[in-house]
Amino acid sequence: MDAVTFDQALASIEAFIAEGRPCQVVTVNPEFVMAAQSDAEFRHIINTSALALPDGVGIWWASRRLGRPVPERIPGVDLVERLAKLSAQQGYRLFFLGAMPGVADSAVEVLRGRYPGLAVAGTCGGSPRVEDESANVACVQAAHPDILLVAYGAPAQDRWIARNMSRLGVVVCIGVGGSFDYIAGVRPRAPRWLRRWGLEWLHRLITQPWRWRRMLALPRFAWRVFWSKNR
Repeated sequence: MDAVTFDQALASIEAFIAEGRPCQVVTVNPEFVMAAQSDAEFRHIINTSALALPDGVGIWWASRRLGRPVPERIPGVDLVERLAKLSAQQGYRLFFLGAMPGVADSAVEVLRGRYPGLAVAGTCGGSPRVEDESANVACVQAAHPDILLVAYGAPAQDRWIARNMSRLGVVVCIGVGGSFDYIAGVRPRAPRWLRRWGLEWLHRLITQPWRWRRMLALPRFAWRVFWSKNR
């Protein structure tokens, strides 16, 4: 995990663009960490990424508990917002890949309204399935973006980037989970006060109860952190 502030993360992404070498950025939460315990490929993707950002509040808490604190959380949805603002200022071109049909386009319209001058190279729904890769890759290649935002959900989005990054022709590729849904208003984001208290996970459980199986990773993660601390 990279112990960076939001501003430092954005500065790193700008440096990647200036360098021109393809880079993968991952936004890590406790579910990532627990999945990586038994998934060697996913673990390798996280550990070899150019930038591994602390998304979930559990990562922020664990870093303090284990004595290696990260300075702040960098949630994927906020990262997309900040990248849109930066891109409008600097002229970077964004491409939005994934989410349900029409969601990426709606998210783009919201962001263009907030950040006039935002240049969007394109959008594409598609899927992370291997049989759809050629069409999706061709769509991205034709658009020539500087930053590719992939919203297929983890670990599918991160695997997709790792498989295709070398042929996309994009410098910065970032897996952003459900960020397009929240920006487009398809799913309600937790109120600011809940986010301040680190309870965004509770809001997701209430509004998306079908996620309960995935959220079983949270107590398992907490137990592993306690166990690691007390060894």
